[in-house]
Amino acid sequence: MFIFFLVIVAIIPIIMIVVALIWKKNPPKQINSAYGYRTTRSLKSQETWDFAHKYMGKLLLYIGLIQFIPSLIPIIILRNEDNNILGISMIIIIATQIALLWIPIIPTEMALKKRFESSEG
Repeated sequence: MFIFFLVIVAIIPIIMIVVALIWKKNPPKQINSAYGYRTTRSLKSQETWDFAHKYMGKLLLYIGLIQFIPSLIPIIILRNEDNNILGISMIIIIATQIALLWIPIIPTEMALKKRFESSEG
């Protein structure tokens, strides 16, 4: 069970890192409603779409790397505890990871606004 819990808490940071590496180099080619960073500002043009993905990719990479090891540490420390304690710890870690997933939206939107809306006058 310990390995299972370790893998589960590593999934979100790994996905963040993989998506970040993809978006930094190869953002989705066309604006679409199925895949990508889709906010009102990012959907305005192909230029905003590409910029948003590259910017968000950088942030996701940092956040994914920063939270990878700290996500594993509590599970490693608690490895000999009851599965209920491990399960509760896993839920807390995943909830924290999901909360952190929202953070890069704010600076990405601010960067989009600064770069594209300030020049519109």
